Amino acid sequence: MADNDKPIIFKKVKKGGEGHHGGAWKVAYADFVTAMMALFIVLWVLNQSEDVKKAVSNYFKDPTGYSQYGKNIIIGQSSGFMPKKGTDLHTGKGKSKEEQKKKFEEMKEQIKKELSKNKVFTDIENKIKFEIVNEGLRIEMLETEDNFFFDIGSSRLNIKAIEVLKKIAKQISSLPNLIVVEGHTDARPFAAGNESYTNYELSADRANSARRVLIENNISTDKIDEIRGYADKRLRDSENPFSLVNRRISIVLKYMK
Repeated sequence: MADNDKPIIFKKVKKGGEGHHGGAWKVAYADFVTAMMALFIVLWVLNQSEDVKKAVSNYFKDPTGYSQYGKNIIIGQSSGFMPKKGTDLHTGKGKSKEEQKKKFEEMKEQIKKELSKNKVFTDIENKIKFEIVNEGLRIEMLETEDNFFFDIGSSRLNIKAIEVLKKIAKQISSLPNLIVVEGHTDARPFAAGNESYTNYELSADRANSARRVLIENNISTDKIDEIRGYADKRLRDSENPFSLVNRRISIVLKYMK
């Protein structure tokens, strides 16, 4: 067979890796989905409260400090925001004691204002004491001869005490400070005839009664740092250990360090 009679052979080379139309569309689609997600996030944020907007903003400034803060935004627990200790909710920076004292003073005046609005509280308004201590701000509910928050020997709060705690909870829920709830008794021995139940158990049970009311009124359980039952070991009137003012509930807002 002559050279010019040889059959012509065509070799078809297949190019792989990009499918029918190449892979560029996947990149474009991914960019589109990302842009849409960003748009929906922006629209969601614009529809939220100022606290949430500030939280989102501060998260990007300090993601580590606001990790729990952001988690609570997603699940809708606005009252339970818990940034790391020493972090200001609005600036992301630790507050000095002087700045925290100023917040405490503002909150104290607001609580007094709330109590003065209601005639029901006029007789006990002066029985709510505020004091700056080394630990932070202490709010004390004192008992007197004409006003009892608990029945003698009981840890059950009466209606008036519950309403006062609701007013306090409303104000302190806006602050990030950790909370200590203390129960105190006077020096009278517990007279129920049960040797295993003393003033220590009674004071701790009273503190827990107050804690439950706070939690039922928008105080996050994460913010309750301690429950203390002091019995008669922290007397307010040490010269008269049997005085009714020694029977009290204390709520301490601890300084953020």
